[in-house]
Amino acid sequence: MVFDMGYMIVAGVMSLIGMFVSQRLKSKFNHYGQIPLRSGLSGYQIAQRMLDYYGISDVKIVEGQGFLTDHYNPVSKTVSLSPDVYRGGSIAAAAVAAHECGHAVQHAKAYNMLQVRSALVPVVNISARAQQWLLIIAFLTLSTMPSIMLITIVAFGITALFSFITLPVEFDASKRALAWLESSGVTGGQEQAGAKDALWWAAMTYVSAALSALVMLLYLFMRYSSATRN
Repeated sequence: MVFDMGYMIVAGVMSLIGMFVSQRLKSKFNHYGQIPLRSGLSGYQIAQRMLDYYGISDVKIVEGQGFLTDHYNPVSKTVSLSPDVYRGGSIAAAAVAAHECGHAVQHAKAYNMLQVRSALVPVVNISARAQQWLLIIAFLTLSTMPSIMLITIVAFGITALFSFITLPVEFDASKRALAWLESSGVTGGQEQAGAKDALWWAAMTYVSAALSALVMLLYLFMRYSSATRN
């Protein structure tokens, strides 16, 4: 077996934690997706109002596909909202639409952490594609060529760094979203509390990913250190 038992245990535990957080997020969004806003605004209308409020006129709002596939693309300056969010008038739709527009606001205001994350994307893409093969070779040659494991650690370190840089970007976008939703009167009272709860669990998926990346990085470093001592 290429991967030792320690790796399998660590990967399994972190996968289970990730699955729990993911399922919890889906449960929250399904719940808040059933609660309509008193304002009756759709996710598209909320997104447009938020962009207008910040004077952002060069960002398009488009309808995407799937569930929880919402994102902001800084290259094309596009806010893509899943059908349930784009057309929906629920607490979940409001939270997601405002959050993605929060990223557009970050871009417009040259938020430094977003700029750093965007600059790292090409390097991270290359690193992520190479990791699988590097990992296999690293474990196969650990006793004879530990330097391959060191290269693998660097590759994993890049993605771990990206995961941690993503955290302040996501938390800041949610902070901007919640502040605007409340100040604009789009949500209030229990609606605001629901939006905050939904976005908190969305943020936890990024926290889980970052911790998983860190744990795997530490494990690989321990294996490398053990190999070089022997």
